[in-house]
Amino acid sequence: MTVTPNENAAGPAASEPAAPKREVRPRGARSPLASFGLHATLVVASVIAVFPVLWILLTSLKPAKYAISTDFVKEPTLSNYSYLLEDSHFLSWFWNSVLVAGVTTVLGVFIAATTGYAVSRFKFPGMKPLMWTLLITQMFPMAILIVPLYNLMGELGLLNQPLGLIITYLTIAVPFCAWMMKGFFDTIPVEIDESGRVDGLNPFGTFWRLILPLAKPGLAVTGFYAFITAWGEVAYASAFMVGEENLTLAGGLQTFVTQYTSNWGAMSAASVLIAIPAAVFFLFAQRHLVAGMTAGATKG
Repeated sequence: MTVTPNENAAGPAASEPAAPKREVRPRGARSPLASFGLHATLVVASVIAVFPVLWILLTSLKPAKYAISTDFVKEPTLSNYSYLLEDSHFLSWFWNSVLVAGVTTVLGVFIAATTGYAVSRFKFPGMKPLMWTLLITQMFPMAILIVPLYNLMGELGLLNQPLGLIITYLTIAVPFCAWMMKGFFDTIPVEIDESGRVDGLNPFGTFWRLILPLAKPGLAVTGFYAFITAWGEVAYASAFMVGEENLTLAGGLQTFVTQYTSNWGAMSAASVLIAIPAAVFFLFAQRHLVAGMTAGATKG
C-alpha cells in the first residue's frame, strides 16, 4: 500500500493540541490598573490645585456674614466687588501696581537682556566677578535687605515713591534674569553676530536687529518673572509705602484685616481681581515660556 505524504507527516506531535498564543504587550504600555491609578492621581492633584482658587472665588460672592461659612454658595451677591470699587482705594492701588509692575518689567527686560548679551558675547575685565556678584545677590533673604534698602531709599528721598519700589524690584529681578538671558544667548549661533558686522552693523545694532528677535522666548520668561516679582511682592511694598492712596495692591490687601476686624469678602474679591492681570500676562507669554526656560537652563 502506498503511503501518502500526509500520512508520513502524522506523528505524536500531530495529536497534541496547539499551544495558546501569549499576548505580547508593547514596551512602555501600561496595564489597565496602572492607567486607572495614573488618571485618578492626576484628577486628585488637579482638584487639590484648583480648589483654593475656586474657594476664594466663591467666598468673594458671599455676603459678609457668610464669608467664613463652609457652604460653597450662600446667597451669592456682588456687594463685595461694589464695595471694593466704590468705597475703597482699590483703583488707586491698582494703578500704583500697574505703574510699578509695568516700568519694572520694561526696564528689567532691557537691562537683563543687554547684560546677558554682553556677558555672552564679549570678554572684558571683571566679567566673572560681575556674574558671581549677580549670583550672590540672589542668596540673601529679602527680609535681611529691607532695613539697608529702607535707609538707602530714605537718604535718596524715594520712600513712599513708586520710583523707590521700581528700583528695589529691579535689584531683585535683574540678577536672576541676566543669568537666564546669558544662558539663552549662548544658544544663539555667534555666526549671526558676525553676519551683522559684515553688513556694517555696530554691536548694539546687531543685538537690537538680529539677536533680540530670536530671543523672544527668553524675553517672555524674563518679562513674566519681572512682572510677577513687582505685582505680588508684599514685604517691600508694605515697608516703603505709607498712606492708603499710595499703597500697591499687595499692601492694600492688608488693610482689610486689622487687629479688630476682618473683611474676608472684600479681600477675596480683591484677590480675584488681582489675579486677572497676571493670568492675562501669562496667557500672552505662555507659548514662549517653556522654550525660554529650557534654553536658559541648558547653558550658563
